[in-house]
This record gives sequence, structure tokens and C-alpha cells, in this order.
Amino acid sequence: MRQAAKVLQLFKTLHRTRQQVFKNDARALEAARIKINEEFKSNKSETSPKKIEELIKIGSDVELLLRTSVIQGIHTDHNTLMVWNQTCNVSENWSLGKTFL
Repeated sequence: MRQAAKVLQLFKTLHRTRQQVFKNDARALEAARIKINEEFKSNKSETSPKKIEELIKIGSDVELLLRTSVIQGIHTDHNTLMVWNQTCNVSENWSLGKTFL
């Protein structure tokens, strides 16, 4: 696949992952959108094929990290946090440093 096509595919994949991972969190959605766009714009003029491949690898690693490692949560009451992972939809309550399933 040509590098330009790889870059475009990565850009779209990052935005799809952002929408899935931060669903229902408008502030995180907007912050991630801005960061993705800034990173791609800042490297728009890069011409070195080797450097572009390195950037594609970094972007792919970031996408994997977002998809597999982001956990979100909300306060349910004093000292209790309900957390979930978008990929496996597991809910847990964290209270005073302990995890309850």
C-alpha cells in the first residue's frame, strides 16, 4: 500500500477509535480530535519515507493503546467510582482503593 494511503487509513482509524473509546464524553472526544488533527498537520510536510513509516508505526501504537488501555469512570457516590472499558464493557465499582465486581 502506498504511504499516502496508509497515512489516510491511519487518520481515519484513529478517529473511529476515538469515537468508540470516548463515546458519551464530549470533552474527551473533542480533545482527542484536536490532538489527532494537530499531530497529522504538524507532520504534513514530511517527505522522508523512513520518517513517515516511523510516524505510521507511532500512530498505530497509539491507536492500539487507546483501544486496549483506556478506562473511563464516573463518581457514583462519595469515595466510589464506577469504571468501564469500552472494548469489553466490564463495569467495576472502585471504593477506597478496593475493586468490587
